[in-house]
Amino acid sequence: MPLLAAPTITAGTLAALGQPVLPMDGGGMLRPWREADAASVVEAYADPHIQRWHVRRADSVAEAREWITLWRRTWQSETAGHWAVTADDGKTVLGRLALKSWDFFDGGAEVAYWTMPSARGAGVAARAVRAAARWALDEAGFQRLELEHSTANPASCRVAAKAGFEGEGLRRQAARHADGWHDMHRHAKVRQPGREHPSPAGSPECEGKGGL
Repeated sequence: MPLLAAPTITAGTLAALGQPVLPMDGGGMLRPWREADAASVVEAYADPHIQRWHVRRADSVAEAREWITLWRRTWQSETAGHWAVTADDGKTVLGRLALKSWDFFDGGAEVAYWTMPSARGAGVAARAVRAAARWALDEAGFQRLELEHSTANPASCRVAAKAGFEGEGLRRQAARHADGWHDMHRHAKVRQPGREHPSPAGSPECEGKGGL
């Protein structure tokens, strides 16, 4: 069945280019994950906040290495991009940034992130999201990025707002966490040259207590 519109991104384009290293405003970078990062992944997923919002844990360095192998393979399969967020040295892991669920026809992807406990409060997550969004929308050719978080996690809402993602509303009982079903607040940023749409911090959907 012939399509009546061309894909937003041509299949094979990003795999052929290879996964880039992305600089962050104010220092630090996003780079592809390395096997040597496995211990940092285990440390991150031992944190109660990360377990709460990402609903998983890593029980060993070997398991974390398997995750990293899978994260790296998604670039070649053109299904997702996973980056380690690091300090300027490229070694100290500060967090994770992922663009998931690539849709080349409509040009869409989903943003996910976490930060190490020691890196919180310094704007790392927002700067990482901005760097990834800048590359995805301005260079890679994506049209729309979506970001969702539990309404019980206002810290993540603030990250979305600081990164210029506009709040689009609520999806009721849309995600299951260890403590039950959560309403999810959706944000998005689209490729629209010359326009920025930052969402207001502290929107009603984001009231509550929580962390990244």
